[in-house]
Amino acid sequence: MFVKSVMVKREKCHTVQLDDSVQVGFELLEKYTIDALPVVEGTEYKGIFTWYYAYRAFFHSGKTKEEFAKTTKVRDVIVNEDVYLNINDVYEKALVELNDFPIIAVVEDHQFLGIVTRFDVVNQLQSAFGMDRPGYRITFTSVESEGRIGRLGEIIEKFKESVVSLVTFDETNKMVRRIVLKIEKKDNIDRFVKELEKSGFRVLDIAED
Repeated sequence: MFVKSVMVKREKCHTVQLDDSVQVGFELLEKYTIDALPVVEGTEYKGIFTWYYAYRAFFHSGKTKEEFAKTTKVRDVIVNEDVYLNINDVYEKALVELNDFPIIAVVEDHQFLGIVTRFDVVNQLQSAFGMDRPGYRITFTSVESEGRIGRLGEIIEKFKESVVSLVTFDETNKMVRRIVLKIEKKDNIDRFVKELEKSGFRVLDIAED
């Protein structure tokens, strides 16, 4: 999946300008109940305006809140000027970049195209894990050897299982891989799990959602 699949296009984004006052930024954040705004000049991306960094600057300013908000420009408190995603970046990159921020801009040739929000990333993760669909979630491990995923596919085909999601993780032990498989509910879960174990997969947990 690519960033463009989860991006909020700029036409739907609320933005501030470099020479807007911090007060304007505060009013927009409060009006739309959001934590951050992209900062643009025309259509060019300049950075991110957030409650946190604006208030941090205020606490060090020695001014009253009203004075600070009215006399300080957005350009004086922006961050992440050089942190953004390209439209063809993979979705996983957004997970890393959004670690400490509620939004990240999508930019091409300095032109602001839109944003990816932490909320959208969480929704995509929920979708990737099939959290909005009922089924059995089976967590198991497999040794890292050639053909293991292929063997898993054969078992799924043998039992005609409908796969809701399949996610794998590296374990601390690099010779072992953890796999989380979610399948639709059927009456053969016990036989399916026994086949997994018979084929060398170590089942750790089975949960019904």
